[in-house]
Amino acid sequence: MQNNKGLKLGDILTTVVIAIVFGIVYKLWGPLYYFVKPLGLHLDQLIYGMWFIAATVAFLIIRKPGVALLAEIAAASAEFITGSEWGLEVLIYGVIQGLFAEIIFAIFLYKRFDLFVVSLAAAGSALGSLIMDFYKGYVGELAAWNLTLFIGARFIGAIVLAGFFAYYLVKALEATGVTQLVRPASKEDYEALDR
Repeated sequence: MQNNKGLKLGDILTTVVIAIVFGIVYKLWGPLYYFVKPLGLHLDQLIYGMWFIAATVAFLIIRKPGVALLAEIAAASAEFITGSEWGLEVLIYGVIQGLFAEIIFAIFLYKRFDLFVVSLAAAGSALGSLIMDFYKGYVGELAAWNLTLFIGARFIGAIVLAGFFAYYLVKALEATGVTQLVRPASKEDYEALDR
């Protein structure tokens, strides 16, 4: 099984590469977010979960403490460097979202890699982003029914994209053997993905 004696240079570099890829995806995701926003019913919140995926994918691949936080910060940094329309604020969101995902993985002692835990981590990132949104003030101005729809859509989008999609993306990578470059896949690894 995986040696959890801390991050090695290879783990950090792999995490950063994964995060940079997702940071570029984050930057490209912005126009889609703004395209669906005027359609109403908070459809934009259903796709908001893409901004949490770096943490869950990186953790599923590396499976060590600190990876989710590092990945989300690095992805937010890549998004910022590529010209994020939200400016430096993306870095604050990256820290909070990565921290909340990291807390979920820590609760399970970094030993569970199943769909349930990954979905909880995605929901944790969503919670962190909502706390930031409430701090900024604009979310608290919504009517109760609208706020409920907003929050529900954010959590659903997070679980679908950063939970289910991330889990099955890594599972597909496992099947190709690509992840063996950073972590030898064992029978236990595959069984953990099938839980």
